[in-house]
Amino acid sequence: MEKQRCSWVGADDLYQAYHDEVWGRPVFDSQELFAKLCLDGQQAGLSWITILKKQHNYEAAFANFDPAIIAKFDDDKVEELLLDKGIVRNRLKVNSIIKNARAYMTHFSDNQGDDFSRFIWSFVGGKPIVNKFNSMSEVPAQTPESEAMSKALKKLGFNFVGPTICYAFMQAVGLVNDHTTDCFCYDLSETRKS
Repeated sequence: MEKQRCSWVGADDLYQAYHDEVWGRPVFDSQELFAKLCLDGQQAGLSWITILKKQHNYEAAFANFDPAIIAKFDDDKVEELLLDKGIVRNRLKVNSIIKNARAYMTHFSDNQGDDFSRFIWSFVGGKPIVNKFNSMSEVPAQTPESEAMSKALKKLGFNFVGPTICYAFMQAVGLVNDHTTDCFCYDLSETRKS
């Protein structure tokens, strides 16, 4: 029998695996959260499947999203990245990952200050918000929490972190459980933590 999934998933195997195994599962690793925030920023104006299909290319191009390495990328590296057909070759988006890495290193590196995971999770009080949406039409594009996160990240120097991108990020890394109540993952997302 076919599993009941959120209506946005469709029939693509990659999308189904992402939905079933990744989306909505709480993530607490700071570097993994940083990577996902950057990837969600790359999605702006595009469908998520476009970025998902390029995720491995992004990981290769951006040093597995190690902010300490990315923060040192220079103009020559930007020009090299703009020739990489495996990623979205948009100068603003490429530079946003570098800018975000520099902001991360300024505020969240081991010897500089607060823990990025603790900072991100503070917007939901340290535990997932479990919504009870019956259909995707009920799911908001942004919330007061995503607006607060966006504002705080921008103040720290991050970009491509508007409230809608922040809400998509919050959904993806399990800060909110937006699996619809009829989805087989609805009850799983709270209990399976990475």
